[in-house]
Amino acid sequence: MTDSSTWSHRLFSLLLEHDVELFAYVPDAGNARLIDLAQQHARTRAILLTTEEEGVAFCAGVDLVGKRAALLLQSSGVGNCLNFLTLVKSARFPLLMVVSMRGEYGETNPWQYAMGQAVLPLLDTMGILAFVVHNEQELVPSAQAALAAAFKGGQGAALILSQRFLGAKTL
Repeated sequence: MTDSSTWSHRLFSLLLEHDVELFAYVPDAGNARLIDLAQQHARTRAILLTTEEEGVAFCAGVDLVGKRAALLLQSSGVGNCLNFLTLVKSARFPLLMVVSMRGEYGETNPWQYAMGQAVLPLLDTMGILAFVVHNEQELVPSAQAALAAAFKGGQGAALILSQRFLGAKTL
């Protein structure tokens, strides 16, 4: 498990360096510190969503006005986005998702397993590139690769923060 204040600051700084200013999110413990940083910073804005799929449409709109956004969500929310992810390829806009995983390493909640195991195959099926972080050393290179794929390559990219990296939740 990695200290959330350390990795969140590093990732947030990297996102700022790449001009990500808007952070769309559904409340999530895995991304909580990153969301806090976006809410507190003068140059960024955190946008509370009612559902994760709204975030895909939000990111498309942000791209249309020449800005950059990231969608912060838990792995269970990836399933809510599937229909909207078709827009990424069809409309050819970049999408950066930061996905905190459940349903894998050390999971204790049986309800989290189904979607946790489906996330990577579903992202692959939808044409979204996945960059998985298992340890602290993988964070920066994986985040840089996801940022490049999204904002230089115009692709859908998901930075996957594994439970091995985040630490398993007890509930």
